[in-house]
Amino acid sequence: MRKRQGFTLVELLVVIAIIALLMAILMPALSRVKKQAKSAACKVTLHQWSLIWGLYCEDNDNKFCEAGTLGWKRGTWIIALRSQWETRTDILRCPMAVKRRLDGKAWGGPLNTYVMGSGGFLDLREECSYGANCWIYDFPASLADIQKRPTAWNWRTPDVSGGNKIPVFADTMWRGGGPYEVGTGGDPPAYDGEWAGYNKEMKHFCINRHEGRVNHLFLDWSVRSVDLKELWTLKWHRRYNTAGPWTRGGSVMPRDWPQWMRNFKDY
Repeated sequence: MRKRQGFTLVELLVVIAIIALLMAILMPALSRVKKQAKSAACKVTLHQWSLIWGLYCEDNDNKFCEAGTLGWKRGTWIIALRSQWETRTDILRCPMAVKRRLDGKAWGGPLNTYVMGSGGFLDLREECSYGANCWIYDFPASLADIQKRPTAWNWRTPDVSGGNKIPVFADTMWRGGGPYEVGTGGDPPAYDGEWAGYNKEMKHFCINRHEGRVNHLFLDWSVRSVDLKELWTLKWHRRYNTAGPWTRGGSVMPRDWPQWMRNFKDY
């Protein structure tokens, strides 16, 4: 009797079908693990920024950089901290957002970098996917407000209590933002990545970059993930209402949120 020399066509098809089934099962899990690894790498990068911010404050009488004196009022950090990062520009970008938008717009998105506007140091127009809380900046005594925002509400220094709830630096789609109140930039985006202007500032941070979360560096120099609806409970400035209308304490209902945010955890 002649020995079999290989698989039959039916057997090969069965093997291929099994492999395809296993791939279909494993691919989502592998994709999820890849995203989790990038989120973890993002936190490592923000830990590097904690050292940069901390060193700057130590060298400047325990104060943050002064708003508007070095360039953009909302992007002062990029110039003030340049000596700390300019040989390591990779730390400007979250691993989940390293490429520009295909439409060429200056602002970024959940998975895209933004580009610095004209001006600043040598007009370099760096690409970034992190930005600062604009309420941290110091200011000259003669300056009562910055773009109609009271300077008295600024933190100015990291030497305050409750720093674990005060954002310093985070995943963003713009170079910074100072969430103010509802009606003046505090409402949630109608869709993920909505750009409504430089002054709609909670929308700069409310982006679905890490599966319903964004990563934040806080004023106590800790780094952690923040759920998107949790953003409204953080202490952005000295007078910010952490139980405002977009929190459970302010009686927000799940149906009040834009459709894309309704399944996220409530706060």
